[in-house]
Amino acid sequence: MAKVTLSVNGRTVSGDCDDRTLLVQFIREKLGLTGTHVGCDTTQCGACVVHMDGKSIKSCSILAVQASGSEITTVEGLFANGELHPVQAAFKEHHGLQCGFCTPGMVMTAVDMINRHGGELDEATVRHELEGNICRCTGYHNIVKAVLAANAEMHAGRQAAE
Repeated sequence: MAKVTLSVNGRTVSGDCDDRTLLVQFIREKLGLTGTHVGCDTTQCGACVVHMDGKSIKSCSILAVQASGSEITTVEGLFANGELHPVQAAFKEHHGLQCGFCTPGMVMTAVDMINRHGGELDEATVRHELEGNICRCTGYHNIVKAVLAANAEMHAGRQAAE
């Protein structure tokens, strides 16, 4: 057994787990944060994407003990002050989901993508960056629209200042 201590959504948490416990299992089973989904356990689908130390990772590909000491943000951590994150709001507004299973991973990937590209996103870039996330329902059109809309909203002040 290993002791794992993380900062999850701004709160320090600790728990004991087996050395081979995946981060996604720790988040869901030990912390009860079920927004992070388990889709494939092979890093193919992207349903388990969270942010670790500010970067998106597939939490089914890392052990909880490897993440110990890190800052983790899950999809639940994006909701603040009673408001959806701009990416969450854009997914809602642009119907970027159907069944919703892939949505948490898509949202977390999109937030990281927007942050890394500093507002410089186009449709081709969004589609390329979403290649590690699988949606079996939507065909991606509305997901891409949602990411581009969130990007525009999150960088509206910067673009207006230029």
